[in-house]
Amino acid sequence: MEKPKILVVEDDEAIRTQMKWALTHDYDVYLAHDSSSAMEAMKTRLPQLITLDLGLPPSPEDTTEGLKTLSAILQFDPLAKVIIVSGNPDKHAALEAISIGAHDFFTKPIVIDELKYILKRAAYVQRLESEYRELQRQLKQRQFAEIIGSSAGMQEIFTTIRKVATNDVPVLITGESGTGKELVARAIHSKSARSSGPFIAINCGAIPENLLESELFGHEKGSFTGAHQTRQGKVEMAQDGTLFLDEIGEMPLQLQVKLLRFLQDSKIERVGGRKVIDINARVLAATNKELKTVVADNRFREDLYYRLAVVTMELPPLRDREDDALELAMAFMQKYSSGAGVQKTMSHKTKEAIAAYRWPGNVRELENRVRRALTLAEANMITPADMGLAETEHVPHGLNLKKAKEALEIKLINAAMEKNNGNLSKSADDLGLTRPTLYNLMHKNNMTVAKDDKSQTEEE
Repeated sequence: MEKPKILVVEDDEAIRTQMKWALTHDYDVYLAHDSSSAMEAMKTRLPQLITLDLGLPPSPEDTTEGLKTLSAILQFDPLAKVIIVSGNPDKHAALEAISIGAHDFFTKPIVIDELKYILKRAAYVQRLESEYRELQRQLKQRQFAEIIGSSAGMQEIFTTIRKVATNDVPVLITGESGTGKELVARAIHSKSARSSGPFIAINCGAIPENLLESELFGHEKGSFTGAHQTRQGKVEMAQDGTLFLDEIGEMPLQLQVKLLRFLQDSKIERVGGRKVIDINARVLAATNKELKTVVADNRFREDLYYRLAVVTMELPPLRDREDDALELAMAFMQKYSSGAGVQKTMSHKTKEAIAAYRWPGNVRELENRVRRALTLAEANMITPADMGLAETEHVPHGLNLKKAKEALEIKLINAAMEKNNGNLSKSADDLGLTRPTLYNLMHKNNMTVAKDDKSQTEEE
């Protein structure tokens, strides 16, 4: 079993040495002589226990520096257990240290056996608290089974989902393509009082403009050519449930007026109908566009924007989600290999490549690559090549993480374009992206796009 880590912060070298020899059998002991070296050790060694002398330089005669260091340590790691070991018997200093968050207060001269008992008890409490926090984190994640993420950004999203789920206010979910906007909308619905009602989704950008009104609001029999029977629209289907309007920024202006009227009055009329229908449905919307810019360009109504964006949730791109990419990759591996009969694993280099890649297509691209690797890999060990990723050792040296990821992105795009003789659509398929997304990435990286490809992409 791993020994707990302890940091001894003491300006007296003789006492530091004495404590190191006394504690080294039960702990991994690290030493610091002032506030600066203590905080450096906190960041690099991550000790669970700290003994702290309050009389630290540059003011060893009082407790000012020691108390500042105590605050800094607990701000860095609130679960750390700090035992004050001080030659200053001042009760006020002891009370202030405890009020800041010190676990215990021990006065010099040091009685090692007593100190060992205090440390043993503190280590036990620290371990219980850490285990409890990890359990809470796992429970929170299980509440959103389809959404995986331990990063700070995703934890904020989970918190917001819990808050907005209990209220029927409209929510606008923003974020790049592939970040999981519909999954978040479904999570809000599942945690709401409407969870027993229907969740009805419609992609406003995937339906031709002349059909979208009928899809949304329904139509009466004979209202137009081909309307052989009366039909409910998506809004009506969402009665007592949730209506999810994906890619709301693509909605035509004339339909925006009708949607605004529904949001204001909770009433609709089918196409070709005169009967007013009362609707009780919550509306959630999503977009990968910057809607304020679309409003400024007079392509989206400002009053509708403010109706939809009572609460706005911005989903972080996968590249900004710390270690979530690897966590998601392992989850997709488990999900898609369960029925394959052969359990495949990822090599260490593959995991490094996943962590280093920028994931321009976000979670959707990651899922696509994992499924592709499981299908095409000949061995049981998934390699970076199976994922269509470059090994991290090929990344140019001397680059920071952002530049290194950009270099990998350019390299993979070039490889796909070369393989497909410059065909943008085929290259996008290989990379797990949409054609417009690939074009935008190439434009961002100042990469050449053939003239016909450019015009086709702009038309899309």
